[in-house]
Amino acid sequence: MDGFRFDSMSFIIATVCIAVSFLRVQGKGPAEVIWAMNAGGDYHEDVNGIKYQKDTLKVGTASDYGKNLLITRVPQQDQILYQTERYHMNTFGYEIPIARDGDYVLVLKFSEVWFALPDQKVFGVQLNKQHLVVEDLDIFAKVGRGVAHDEIVPFSVKNGMLKVGGETSVISNNKVLVEFMKQTRDNPKINALYVIRGSVEADDTGSMMLPVFVAIGAFIPLLFCLYSINWTVVCVTAIPWMFGVIQPLTCNYGVLGLS
Repeated sequence: MDGFRFDSMSFIIATVCIAVSFLRVQGKGPAEVIWAMNAGGDYHEDVNGIKYQKDTLKVGTASDYGKNLLITRVPQQDQILYQTERYHMNTFGYEIPIARDGDYVLVLKFSEVWFALPDQKVFGVQLNKQHLVVEDLDIFAKVGRGVAHDEIVPFSVKNGMLKVGGETSVISNNKVLVEFMKQTRDNPKINALYVIRGSVEADDTGSMMLPVFVAIGAFIPLLFCLYSINWTVVCVTAIPWMFGVIQPLTCNYGVLGLS
């Protein structure tokens, strides 16, 4: 009985987290994906219809070692996005084509498939050779081994200028360079990444909560009647996550100011 209660509670919390995660990434209105790359891997279309191109970068090493693991917190058919990767012994990166002015969101996908301890692989992510947008990323320390983790970076482009995190720089040839920065602990890497045209709005909280409450309402009453769920656990664990107090799953929204 206790075992079932724990599994059911985990499922509820996971459902809530996945719903909020997806909606936060999408922001207002339909998102236009302008570029997507399955780093170190082949072409793949994910469950949301995002078409990731095959990685043909000549710098670094493409690896599919992650296929030895089942990646959690991601639909089964999209595990491949977190199983293949590109890494390099030095800093490396991809050029993202930006054809017009506007707001954009860069989504970086990671999973730790090699190390089983924190502080073994730590690196940063930089935009346009100037802006450190992810600092001291330790994937294992954030989510563990074989777990999907996304970093989300909003930025904007106007009149040939990139703006991110309150900083600006000049864009060359309508391309923004995203680099994975070599530090002192192992090699930088990336599993997959894509860019959408649009923005993530912090004031979308009200509209984002409706699907979440529907998900909760579908499961909690049934489980409460059958197994007398401890409501304290639900309130203490699920509700603070929804409002950004704790973030146990894949995405780090610190860059967005939503944490």
